[in-house]
Amino acid sequence: MILILLSRVVPVEPIAILPTTGILIGGAMTATTLSARRMGEELTSQRGAYEAALALGLTRRASAVLIARDAAALALTPGLDQTRTVGLVTLPGAFVGVLLAGASPWQAAAAQLLVLIALLLVQAIAVTTAIELIGAGRLPATPAPLQP
Repeated sequence: MILILLSRVVPVEPIAILPTTGILIGGAMTATTLSARRMGEELTSQRGAYEAALALGLTRRASAVLIARDAAALALTPGLDQTRTVGLVTLPGAFVGVLLAGASPWQAAAAQLLVLIALLLVQAIAVTTAIELIGAGRLPATPAPLQP
C-alpha cells in the first residue's frame, strides 16, 4: 500500500485508501486459504514422498516445501486469471471507482494497473509466507476438526 501511495496514482485520502487496502487484504486472504488447504491435501496425498524426503536427511520445512510447490502455484491461479481478464472481460472496481470520482481514463487505468500489480505481489508474499509457516510447523495446514 505504501508503494501505491508513493506513486501518487491513488490519493492519500481515506476514501481511496480504504477500498484499495481492502482489495489487497482480500486477495491475500484468498491466496493464504488456498495455499494452506492445497498444501494440507498435498501433504496427505504425498505422505510417502514427504517421509522419503525426511529419510534422505531433508528438514521438516524443506520436505514440506518440496511437496508444496504445486499447491503454491495453484493458490496464485485466481489472481493470475483475474489479471488476464481485466479490461477484456470485466471492468474492475478500481478503474470504475476512479472514473466515477472524476479522474481521466488514463488515471483510472494507471490506478487499476498499480492495484493489480500490488495484488499479485501481496498474493505471492501471502502464499510464500503460508507455505513457509506450514513447512516449519508453525501453522496447521488444515483446520482442526470440529468438536461435537
